Amino acid sequence: MEHKTYARMLELKDELVGYRRYLHQCPELGFDLPQTRAFVLEKLKEFGYEPQTVGRAGITCTVGRGGGKTLLLRGDMDALPMAEETGLPFASQNGCMHACGHDFHTTSLLGAAKVLKEWEDELEGTVKLLFQPAEETMDGAADVYNAGILEKPHVDAALALHVVHAPLGTAGYTPGHACGSSDVFTVTIHGKGGHGAAPHENIDPINAAAHIILALQEINSREINPNQMIVLTVCSLHAGSAANVMPGEAVLKGTIRTMDLQVKEFARQRMREICEGVCSTFRATCDIDFIGGGIPPMVNDNALAEEIGGYIDDMLGAGTTYHIERMTGSEDFSVFSQKVPSALFWFGTGSTEQGYAYGVHDPRVTFNEDAIPMMAAVYAESAFRWLREHHCI
Repeated sequence: MEHKTYARMLELKDELVGYRRYLHQCPELGFDLPQTRAFVLEKLKEFGYEPQTVGRAGITCTVGRGGGKTLLLRGDMDALPMAEETGLPFASQNGCMHACGHDFHTTSLLGAAKVLKEWEDELEGTVKLLFQPAEETMDGAADVYNAGILEKPHVDAALALHVVHAPLGTAGYTPGHACGSSDVFTVTIHGKGGHGAAPHENIDPINAAAHIILALQEINSREINPNQMIVLTVCSLHAGSAANVMPGEAVLKGTIRTMDLQVKEFARQRMREICEGVCSTFRATCDIDFIGGGIPPMVNDNALAEEIGGYIDDMLGAGTTYHIERMTGSEDFSVFSQKVPSALFWFGTGSTEQGYAYGVHDPRVTFNEDAIPMMAAVYAESAFRWLREHHCI
C-alpha cells in the first residue's frame, strides 16, 4: 500500500516540477536572491503561511499546533557562478546555474510546506521552515543563526537533504562526523618588482609563493596526527603579466578542510606562522586573510539520523537509507549541527547507470525530477513522525 505522505506528494508532482523548472531558469547567487525569494514568499503565502525574513536573505515560517517540540527543516536557495551546458529546454541563460541542486532543495521544502499546512492538525508540535541563502559561499547558515533562527520557538532538532549523484531514491548518511570544516584563505605576498634579468635587485614574490606552497604541505604530513583528517590545498596562484618582468606581488588562494575544530584552529595558526616565516626568509612580506571564522565540521546526531532513516525506510522501502563514508567537502548546515541535534541526508537523483553521467558542480549535470516528490515526502513525513514520537519527551 502506497504511503499517505508520499502519495500526496505524487499528486503534487507536476506542480512541484513546475516550481523547480522556474527556479532553475533564474539561478541567483549568495545573498542576492530577489527573484528566488519573491517566488518562495509568494508560494508560502498561497499555502497560508505568514513568512518572515531572517538574517540578510533567509525566509522562515512555522506550522503546527505548538505545545511540543520544534523541528527545523532547511532548504538552501542559492546557485553557482557558472554557465550551464545541459541543453535543457529550461536551462539558465544568465551565466549562473543550479549545478548543486538547490532548486531541488527549495522545491522539496515548498512541497513539504504545502502538505504540512494541509495536515497541520496532525502535527504534534511545531515545524520551523528555513529557506537559506548563501550555502555555496559558506556564510548563509551562520548569518541566519546569528539572526536567531534557532530560537522563538527554540529548535530541538534539525534536518536537511542534499541531492547527490547516486541511484534514484536512495538516502545516504554518515554517522557522526560527516563533512569537513571549511576555511578559505588568501595569501598576498609583497616583494619588489623589477627586470627579470636582474633578480638580485628585486624581491621575488613568486619564489616566496612557491616555497610557501611546498611548506604548507608539511602541516598535513608532519604536524597533524595521521589519525586526524586534514586537507590543505592551494587552488589559485596569480602573479605577473610578462615573461621578463618580475612582479611586485603574488596572490595565493586555497582552502583547509578538517573534521576537528582543534585541528582546524591549529592549521590556521600554523599557516600564518609558515607564510610569515617563509616570506621573511626571502625578504618578502605577506598578508594572510581568512573569510571569517570558516564553518565547523558537519556532525550528524547518531540517534536522530538513525531515527529519521527509519522513517524514510518505512515510507520508501527497506534499504532506502544506507551509510556512506565521510566526505572532505563541506556543507554549512554544519553550523546548526554544533548547536542542536542535526541530521544531513544525501538523496540520490540518478546514477551514471541510470543515465545521469555527471555529479554536482559540473556544468552538464542533470537530476531526475522523480526525486522531488520523494524528497518533499521525506521532509514532511520526518516532521510528522518525529514530533509524534517526541511529543511527551
